[in-house]
Amino acid sequence: MTVITIRDLTKQFGDQAVLSGVNLELAQGEVKVLMGSSGSGKSTLLRCLNRLVEPTSGSIQFQGKEILGPQVDVRQLRKQIGFVFQQFALYSHLTVLENVSLALRKLEGMGLKEANDKALHELSQFEMTPHQSKYPSQLSGGQKQRVAIARALAMDPAVLLLDEPTSALDPVMSRDVGDMINRLHHHGITMICVTHDLDLASVISDRVLFLDRGVIRADERIDVLANDHSDPELQAFFGKRKSI
Repeated sequence: MTVITIRDLTKQFGDQAVLSGVNLELAQGEVKVLMGSSGSGKSTLLRCLNRLVEPTSGSIQFQGKEILGPQVDVRQLRKQIGFVFQQFALYSHLTVLENVSLALRKLEGMGLKEANDKALHELSQFEMTPHQSKYPSQLSGGQKQRVAIARALAMDPAVLLLDEPTSALDPVMSRDVGDMINRLHHHGITMICVTHDLDLASVISDRVLFLDRGVIRADERIDVLANDHSDPELQAFFGKRKSI
């Protein structure tokens, strides 16, 4: 079943076209990896999917329904399309447990005990229960990433969007994030992951969407992009990664 369908999506900031006629489909249980040079529109595309950024034109259908337009309940939409930000976006004045339970109380109307129980369940999936009383400043980068993912999953979203999940992490923590994403995939979580990290991309998905100046230039297996693709711009991006 197709969960997200994007047709002819454009986004302009003033005279600059950041997205130019993007089309893609995301099936239930699928993991798509979105790559491209800085400024290619990757993060903007993610933000359009849950209305953090308003597209200029085009269509986004989520579970068969159009989600662009003033009639859409954006708060409800964002509960269904979770977002894990590049810099984690944890509240510094809240503990790990409070960060994960906050939306459950404020958006779902759960009582404190119910929200905490749900938050602790999600944290336990990432071995973060022992850190529930710590503040973000007391966590490593990898631990912050785990909390950010647990917070998004606590809302039981249909789709999880990850924006550069390894950009602030060392190689060991990056591999850990790859393992986490694969566990989520194993449990049927549908995801789109933006990354510059081809090692991560090769671990979590067989194919990569390559976005260049707001246009999807390729949807191909990673080994083809890394070794055999004839497009010179793709060769320039992937050419130094021949070990894949």
